[in-house]
Amino acid sequence: MDIQPYTSTETLAVGRPWLMSMLGIEANETVTLDLTQFDENLHWTAASAYQPERKLKSGIPLGKITASGLYAPYAAVTNEVQTLTVTGGPTGGTFTITWSGQTTAALAYNATAAQVQTALEALSNIAPGDVVVTGSAGGPWTLTWGGTQLGENVAAPTTTESFTGGTTPDITIATTTAGGTAAPADGTDVFAGFLFMEVSFYPGATKAAAPLMVHGQINPAKLPVAFDPTDVPTGSNTQFVYKV
Repeated sequence: MDIQPYTSTETLAVGRPWLMSMLGIEANETVTLDLTQFDENLHWTAASAYQPERKLKSGIPLGKITASGLYAPYAAVTNEVQTLTVTGGPTGGTFTITWSGQTTAALAYNATAAQVQTALEALSNIAPGDVVVTGSAGGPWTLTWGGTQLGENVAAPTTTESFTGGTTPDITIATTTAGGTAAPADGTDVFAGFLFMEVSFYPGATKAAAPLMVHGQINPAKLPVAFDPTDVPTGSNTQFVYKV
């Protein structure tokens, strides 16, 4: 019997669905992150009793803070942030959210942030990645806009309530950060590259070493945060090819 060897080669980018190709570059720059500049949910996932380390997501665009020399999330322009707060202590009922002429399906008075985000993404004028909703069940819910609304002055949504119980229950809507304004010229307004891999750190840590990817082929739609290459200013890192 003639037995022939079988050889297979497989290349994986675990945790890096946004990275289409490193374009032959095998090394990244080692930088130090200012962990105080990263937000929970948007940039990192929380620790647990069984996994005490927090995890920074790979693929976060970064800029270098001029004063400290540390790296933080890239911020060429501010993104709109809005907060929806339930008042009056309802004990039941539903509400809907209307944005740019379209209205969501009814949501429970104590809906989770994930349920609010799913309802918004079901609208034909909001694509996945256009808005990230965080907060507790029953609110307040924080809407952070990105995607096609990255750096835009986004119109505030409206709500229609059918609450029961409580005392004159309602939902108030506030714009906590106006979109479209220029970011502070602190260095993070200049794009430097992407966080190449997931980075672990313990609660209380303020700095962490990390690999900065400065050359590659990227799928912006798969990055963990909204990123629009057309917003990258002159003088930023241009060693990337963007494809979908």
